[in-house]
Amino acid sequence: MASEEASLRALESLMTEFFHNCTTNERKREIEELLNNFAQQIGAWRFCLYFLSSTRNDYVMMYSLTVFENLINKMWLGVPSQDKMEIRSCLPKLLLAQHKTLPYFIRNKLCKVIVDIGRQDWPMFYHDFFTNILQLIQSPVTTPLGLIMLKTTSEELACPREDLSVARKEELRKLLLDQVQTVLGLLTGILESIWDKHSVTAATPPPSPTSGESGDLLSSLLQSPNAAKLLNQPIPILDTESEYICSLALECLAHLFSWIPLSTSITPSLLTTIFHFARFGCDTRVRKMSSVNGSSQNSVLGQERGRLGVLAMSCINELMSKNCVPMEFEEYLLRMFQQTFYLLQKITKENNAHTVKSRLEELDERVLCWGRQAESYIEKFTDFLRLFVSVHLRRIESYSQFPVVEFLALLFKYTFHQPTHEGYFSCLDIWTLFLDYLTSKIKSRLADKEAVLNRYEDALVLLLTEVLNRIQFRYNQAQLEELDDETLDDDQTEWQRYLRQSLEVVAKVMELLPTHAFSTLFPVLQDNLEVYLGLQQFVVTSGTGHRLNITAENDCRRLHCSLRDLSSLLQAVGRLAEYFIGDVFAARFNDALTVVERLVKVTLYGSQIKLYNIETAVPSVLKPDLIDVHAQSLAALQAYAHWLAQFYSEVHRQNPEQFISLVSTALEAITPLISSKVQEKLLLSACHLLVSLATTVRPVFLISIPAVQKVFNRITDTSAQRLPDKAQVLVCRALSNVLLLPWPNLPESEQQWAVRSTNHASLISALTREYRQLKSNVILPQRKVQLEDTKVIIHQTLSVLEDIVESISGESTKSRQICYQSLQESVQVSLALFPAFIHQSDVTDEMLSFFLTLFQGLRVQMGVPFTEQIIQTFLNMFTREQLAESILHEGSTGCRVVEKFLKILQVVVQEPGQVFKPFLPSVISLCMEQVYPIIAERSSPDVKAELFELLFRILHHNWRYFFKSSVLASVQRGVAEEQMENEAQFSAIMQAFGQSFLQPDIHLFKQNLFYLETLNTKQKLYHKKIFRTTMLFQFVNVLLQVLVHKSHDLLQEEIGIATYNMASVDFDGFYSAFLPEFLASCDGVDSNQKNVLARNFKMDKDLPSFTQNVHRLVNDLRYYRLCNDSLPPGTVKL
Repeated sequence: MASEEASLRALESLMTEFFHNCTTNERKREIEELLNNFAQQIGAWRFCLYFLSSTRNDYVMMYSLTVFENLINKMWLGVPSQDKMEIRSCLPKLLLAQHKTLPYFIRNKLCKVIVDIGRQDWPMFYHDFFTNILQLIQSPVTTPLGLIMLKTTSEELACPREDLSVARKEELRKLLLDQVQTVLGLLTGILESIWDKHSVTAATPPPSPTSGESGDLLSSLLQSPNAAKLLNQPIPILDTESEYICSLALECLAHLFSWIPLSTSITPSLLTTIFHFARFGCDTRVRKMSSVNGSSQNSVLGQERGRLGVLAMSCINELMSKNCVPMEFEEYLLRMFQQTFYLLQKITKENNAHTVKSRLEELDERVLCWGRQAESYIEKFTDFLRLFVSVHLRRIESYSQFPVVEFLALLFKYTFHQPTHEGYFSCLDIWTLFLDYLTSKIKSRLADKEAVLNRYEDALVLLLTEVLNRIQFRYNQAQLEELDDETLDDDQTEWQRYLRQSLEVVAKVMELLPTHAFSTLFPVLQDNLEVYLGLQQFVVTSGTGHRLNITAENDCRRLHCSLRDLSSLLQAVGRLAEYFIGDVFAARFNDALTVVERLVKVTLYGSQIKLYNIETAVPSVLKPDLIDVHAQSLAALQAYAHWLAQFYSEVHRQNPEQFISLVSTALEAITPLISSKVQEKLLLSACHLLVSLATTVRPVFLISIPAVQKVFNRITDTSAQRLPDKAQVLVCRALSNVLLLPWPNLPESEQQWAVRSTNHASLISALTREYRQLKSNVILPQRKVQLEDTKVIIHQTLSVLEDIVESISGESTKSRQICYQSLQESVQVSLALFPAFIHQSDVTDEMLSFFLTLFQGLRVQMGVPFTEQIIQTFLNMFTREQLAESILHEGSTGCRVVEKFLKILQVVVQEPGQVFKPFLPSVISLCMEQVYPIIAERSSPDVKAELFELLFRILHHNWRYFFKSSVLASVQRGVAEEQMENEAQFSAIMQAFGQSFLQPDIHLFKQNLFYLETLNTKQKLYHKKIFRTTMLFQFVNVLLQVLVHKSHDLLQEEIGIATYNMASVDFDGFYSAFLPEFLASCDGVDSNQKNVLARNFKMDKDLPSFTQNVHRLVNDLRYYRLCNDSLPPGTVKL
């Protein structure tokens, strides 16, 4: 024993030294190595058993348990059976003797080690494993310990990790399912007995405003006065031990519910008991206990009680999240909902002592649950409501005894009394789910539309009004001012997210109840507009310009709130534009006209009195407000562009005066804002509106309006100051579209193409004047300053031209012809400049972007000879050296250049017909001989995705370049066995695809697997002789190896399906030749194990069974390797 004693002292001092803050990392590594070596020794567990029973040092205990864990999970096969028996007997005895004194984390680890033994040996060699757990639970002294063992068993055996064979996993699940009824019965008994025991002794409190809460709604929910009475019993006061046992029992239930199927083993009495405990979370009197008695211990008790409520709701939510509900369980489900809505009514009931909000604030306190992050009762309850609406509402709504409308009234109170923004967002999500459900229900049952809407109309109007109030400072200033409008998260600030989510709800109600929604929203907008339009009377002229003569602090604050609200309401009105067009245009015409007239008036007013440049008393607040309102009014008007287009098509023949007036006035509002002196936010809103009028509405008279001619002159005047880049691009797009896009409602003969073509040519000529002059200068060597100036001209011109081409790429042939005629000279200049800038990757990047857009939009107009010239120029410029320089030395810009070049080639190889076929050999050779060797070995994903997409397009669109199929030949032979051409190139491409599956990049793997599967679906790739005979099983081998190595686990399903599609081409070859060869080549498994693996792979030919067999093979192969690695050296296996 002396040696064990000495080892223990040495280990204790090593552990203390290891965790001492003065120990160096070098020394820590030495100690770690020493401990690892000790743990690997055969028989080390005996020392550890002694350490566990003889030490009080937590580090030593934890180390000893880790040695046992390693022994059981990795070396158990090689442990002699006598030793196993001893371990199985000693560890539980140790746990029983010491569980009261051990620190909880040591006790839990010891439980896990014992459960690990059960995972390996129960029931064959450890037959009393589960019986022992049940006995522990039934004995009052050890109930908590039994419950911890039960929960650990559920975690480790029901969903085991992969260090077990599939057969063992299935056996364990079956064994556990056999015990479910017994276990649930035990847990129900524990919870019921504790509740009943404490209920009897609980002193009945005096009647209070909260105790008589049955009410009409409750009776209608529960359908029985008894149930209501039962739920109104006072909540018992539990002692700490009972509290602890209940929380463990509820945690066990929550985990069991996560994997057991819904069935009658989950009895009504168990559900009722769980609901009793859910009341702990929503009864604030229970929490108040602490403040009555004032001691800190009672305050902890209040926390514990809250935790019981959270745990009970976790159990309910686990059941709720199951979508598959057996018929016999539906009634239980209805009862669950009724009981939960009783809780919801309790939470949202108003009484003298509490406002609903303050009650929800108390219930939103987070409580710690064992081993999980802190959660609040309100979060759990909101989760429940979300699950109810998203998963079960359609099932429950048909029950006449379930009062859905009353439920919505409770959800309404719950939503609008949420104590936090996040809580409110979560509730809005639930309403969105409900509105989506209603919308799809109405679409599928149009005959019942009125009946459905009438049932819910009041609730929806109430929801709409309250959501609108919540976005207005007038009603909700305190909360809205807390929202951050500075920091961007996912491209939006907290305020923008709040507004956007609220407006989505408004829009969904509008879709269901358009008239109600409009009559609710418009008067509110009108009120705020009156304030804004009334500001004109307060504008006075001062020495430096105009000033807003509102200075009193209170007035400024009220104005600030009104402007913020107006801005939000303008966004709301814009969001609803889509509900005035299409089939309902005529029916809702007057409402929409009212809105558009108001918007046109407001935008013109803002531009005329130049509120964006006005001086105010509080410039840091009011100036941004005024700019925002002006910008939002333009954006809202832009949202009605499709309505204006439909208005135009309805009235263009009869009396278009009203329409002409609206458009002309809108343009008068826009023109003054197109200036480099206007703030960018406002300038861009004006530009976007101009683009929409030119592109979506396209009135024939646009070009003749003085305001538009003014913009033309400003843009083509080289002496005028250029607008910021974004604005310049938008205005040029609008002007180009005015001239290029066909006018709606007019025949071809009235389109005036000749005049428009001349005008477009002069517009482009003016925009590209400086750029076209570069051609003669750029040949000479340039100084640095000159080079920078040249780069600016290239950037500014190409960004405008690229945008113009992109915006008409989907338009009629005539528009594209005119566009290309105007651009022709600039395109030729670009091609001439390209070689001069080949080493300036930022310029090359922009040029290739431009050419890519040209190829995508105008390749027909460019004509074959010129297109050939462009491609040839690029192929000559991108030599192996140039590609290497771009990819390897110029960082991300260089890679972007090559990617854009490959994208251009993708467009070329997709072109139908014979025109570009002569380029195929040089494109393939560029890919396989120049680009691929540079990127193949690089771990970086740059360029790879584009290259493989190009290879896929080459194969997909040029299949006959490789496989010449002749109809006659296939008829004569009876099977289509095509002649193969360019075989070497095909094999090289396939080889590259195969290599890509050996690399770690999961996105590339997924993309390439999809490409192969597509080629198989469309072109029968896997059936082609060359693939079938020389590549098929190489690919299957690679895919299986990937599964075994778990390197791309997220794609398990896709890999399984692809393996099946390949194997199904030749099942006989797969089963008779490939599988035995694959197993023969597997190292780390013996011949007996290989035979078992082969036997277990059934010769199924359907997809589900085959993929199941593949995953079984992979799992068991990994398991056998793990077992074999854990055997002690020198083990002889017979």
